[in-house]
Amino acid sequence: MSDMREYKPLRLLAADEEDLKVFSACLQDAVGKIGDFAWLPKERRFAFVMNRFVWECCVDRETGQYARVRAGAHFDDVMSVKRHNLRADLKDAVVELLAIRYEPGEDGMGTIILDFAGGGAIRLEVESVNGHLMDMSEPWRTRTKPAHDV
Repeated sequence: MSDMREYKPLRLLAADEEDLKVFSACLQDAVGKIGDFAWLPKERRFAFVMNRFVWECCVDRETGQYARVRAGAHFDDVMSVKRHNLRADLKDAVVELLAIRYEPGEDGMGTIILDFAGGGAIRLEVESVNGHLMDMSEPWRTRTKPAHDV
């Protein structure tokens, strides 16, 4: 893949709804296991790791080779977490993240929603938007480009 060297690891912060849109674009079609999501109530943190598709570079259209990278994300100031159509006991079940949305509430509070393929979702009730996203590995090649109905 000739443009693999163009890859630069992501290190992003999110402090508002616009920043979350960037997170969403970067993590669109990321895949991971349910067991790699953790709610840490004492720290008021929700964290996860996934294999994200590297949309921003590393695409070789001639050979059909693409790239993924291991990425970690966490949100702080989380007051509660609710899962919909995702069973926490199925630790090895693979999920695909479609989007991250934000619903503003009162006094700067709101809800961060992680939407997954198949209708699953995780809702984070937050005091404020306070997120971090970081690539944690070197990219690796994959021949599969995400494709799904919108």
